[in-house]
Amino acid sequence: MLKKYGWLIWLFVILVIGFTGTSLASFFISKTTLTNTLNEQSLPVLNDSIYAETQRLMLRPNFISGQIASSTVARDWLLNGEEEPEQINQYLKDLKNKNNALTSYLISDQTRHLYNGVGIAKTMNSADPIDNWYFQLRNLKAPYEINFDSDPLTHDPTSFSVNYKVADTNGKLIGIVGLFGIKLNLDNLKGTIDAYQQNFHSNIYFLNKQGDIVFSTAKGNDRHDNISGVNGIKNISAQIVANQKNTATSLEYNADGISHLVSIRNIPDLGWQLVIDKNLDDELKPLVNVLLVNLAVGGVMTLTLMVLAFFTIKKYQNKLEKSATTDTLTNLLNRHAFDFIFQQALLDAERSRQPMCAVLLDIDFFKKINDKQGHQVGDHVLKEIAAIAKRSLRESDVICRWGGEEFLILLKNCTLEKATSIAENLRATIANNDFSRTTDLTRTRLSITVSMGVAECRDSETEDSVFERADQALAQAKENGRNSVYFSE
Repeated sequence: MLKKYGWLIWLFVILVIGFTGTSLASFFISKTTLTNTLNEQSLPVLNDSIYAETQRLMLRPNFISGQIASSTVARDWLLNGEEEPEQINQYLKDLKNKNNALTSYLISDQTRHLYNGVGIAKTMNSADPIDNWYFQLRNLKAPYEINFDSDPLTHDPTSFSVNYKVADTNGKLIGIVGLFGIKLNLDNLKGTIDAYQQNFHSNIYFLNKQGDIVFSTAKGNDRHDNISGVNGIKNISAQIVANQKNTATSLEYNADGISHLVSIRNIPDLGWQLVIDKNLDDELKPLVNVLLVNLAVGGVMTLTLMVLAFFTIKKYQNKLEKSATTDTLTNLLNRHAFDFIFQQALLDAERSRQPMCAVLLDIDFFKKINDKQGHQVGDHVLKEIAAIAKRSLRESDVICRWGGEEFLILLKNCTLEKATSIAENLRATIANNDFSRTTDLTRTRLSITVSMGVAECRDSETEDSVFERADQALAQAKENGRNSVYFSE
C-alpha cells in the first residue's frame, strides 16, 4: 500500500508544507507590517495627542506665572527696602484669593524673610533641611517652577504650586513669589485618556523623574508607586526613567509570552514622563484568527483533495489492473493473469492431494463466421460462449480467454472423468444454443459448435506439459469431426 500510494503521501506532505508555509509567511509579514505601523504611526500619533492634552494642564499655571511676571508690586517693594508691610501683605492676599490657592508667599533674597500675607512667617535658614527647597530654587535657571502635588492614596496629581523669581532691572535675583495648593482639574484629562486607553487597548502612565507613577489609568495590579514595580514593563523601567527625549520613542518587551510595544516621551514643562504600554497580542488576535481559519480551511481542502485523488487514482489503477488481467471483449481473465492463477492452483493441488484438470476449448470454424457474418458477429459469439461457460461451470472453476477463439478452463478438485463430463455438458449447451437470439446482427438461426481437449494434472507436472496434453486432446477432437470432447490419459 505504501509503495503503491507513496507518491500521493509525498504530494500531501508537500501541499501541507506549502500551504502552511504560505499562511505563516503571510501572517509574519502582516505581523511585521502591523508592528511597524504601530511603532511608526499609531503610537506616535497617540503619544502626540495625549501630549497635546497634557499641555492644557499648563494653561493655568502658565497664566498664573505670567500674571506674577507682569506685576511690579513685589519687585518695587523689595527694591524699596521692604518698607510698608501692609502693601506686600495685601498683594499676597489678592494673589491668593484670585487664584484660589491655599497659601501665597514672598521670600526676600536680601533678608531671607518669608512673608505670607499676614506678616513675616519665618526666616529661611540654609542650615535647616526644611528650607533646602528654597536654596535649590535660587539656583534654578528657569524664571519660574511649577510643581504638581499628588494624592498619597491614589497617586493622582490634585494640586500644583508656582514659584516665580523676582529680579531687579539688572536681572539680579531679589526674591521669590510663590503660590501653593492651587486646585488642579483633571476631569478632562482623565476622560480623554480613558477613551484613548479603551480605543487603543493601552495602559497609560505619567511618571515623575524618579519613575514614580503620578497619574495613571491602569487598573488592578498594574497600579504601583513606581514603574519598576509594574509587572512586565519593569524590565525596561530603567530605560524609561532615563529617557530625556521630547519626541516619541519606541521600546519593546515581553511578559508572560505576550509582546508589548511602549511609546515614551519626556514632558519637560511638567517634569513628567509619558508612557503608553500597548499589548501587541490584542492587535494580533484578528491575524491569529485569520491564520487559524486559513490553516483549517487549507487542511480540509487539502485532505478533501487527497481523498478525492486517492479514490480517483485507485479507481483508475483498478481499471488498469483489470485491463491488464482481463480480456476486454469477454471480461474473462486473460492468458497473463491465468498463468499466475494456474501456478497457485498447481501448488494448492499438490499440498491438498486433490485432482485438477485443464480443459482447452476451441470454437469450430470460427474464421468462417468472421468471414461470412462479420467480425461483430464473431465478437458476439465469443462473448456469448464466455457467458454460457460462466453459467455452466462451478464457482471454484476458472475460465480465461486463451487467445483468438480458444478458451482455457481450470477445474479444481475435479477428476478426469468428472472434468470430461463437465466439458461434455458445456459442449452440448453451446451446440444447442441459438446465438442469434441475443443479437440483432443476424436474423437467421446461428448455431456454433466447439471442440474440447481435457487433461488431468499429474504430480510435479509443469504448466506447459499439462497444456500440451490438453492441446493434443483438442487436436484429436478436431481431427475426428469436431463438436466433441477428447481427453488425454
